[in-house]
Amino acid sequence: MNLKYKGVIFDLDGTLVDSMWMWHEIDIEYLGRFGIELPDKLQSEIEGMSFYETAVYFKDRFQIKDSLDKIMADWNQMAWDKYTYEVPLKSGVKEFLLFLKNNGVKTGIATSNSRELTEQILKVHNIEEFLDVIVTGSEVTNGKPAPDIYLEAARKLGVKPSECVAFEDIIPGIQAAKNAGMLVYCVDDAYSKEQWDDKVKLSDLAIYDYNEVLSNEKWFFTDF
Repeated sequence: MNLKYKGVIFDLDGTLVDSMWMWHEIDIEYLGRFGIELPDKLQSEIEGMSFYETAVYFKDRFQIKDSLDKIMADWNQMAWDKYTYEVPLKSGVKEFLLFLKNNGVKTGIATSNSRELTEQILKVHNIEEFLDVIVTGSEVTNGKPAPDIYLEAARKLGVKPSECVAFEDIIPGIQAAKNAGMLVYCVDDAYSKEQWDDKVKLSDLAIYDYNEVLSNEKWFFTDF
């Protein structure tokens, strides 16, 4: 097979794993500890922020007295069990990753999540061996939609951004990958379903699950 692209970079939450519902629940529970109700538009306001940036936002907006380290540690603890026992892979993910590995395509993750939680979810689903690099939001200066995290992932993979394909589920992530000069697939996710049309317009291609990529006779990695 003549592979047109040399690298594939995935977002994590909502893209590789079905976990966006989990963060909504955690935000409700966490703010509830301080007697604060979840604001209606909070999720859209923090989309694309790194784990650290989100902690800063929560601390400043809700006047939380805990340190940033404690805020992030609390979130990690709250998410750990859910990632371990409740969060599934998106349909076709493992088969797609195996296909990429078997065909010599380098793979990475570019996520706003923490490294601890990212490594845990990959371990739970036995897919660590399929990912060559992990880049988290805390490792770059600017969160999505800035291109920093995708450019850093490409650099670590040793692949030019123009030779990479990105898979994303939210608009700031799609913008980040496009700003990095990559071909972008948007992935369907229930959390951002109302944004589907906008996501499709911003992306090069769109899928409802990864089986569509594997079953496509004119799969985009191949020159015909």
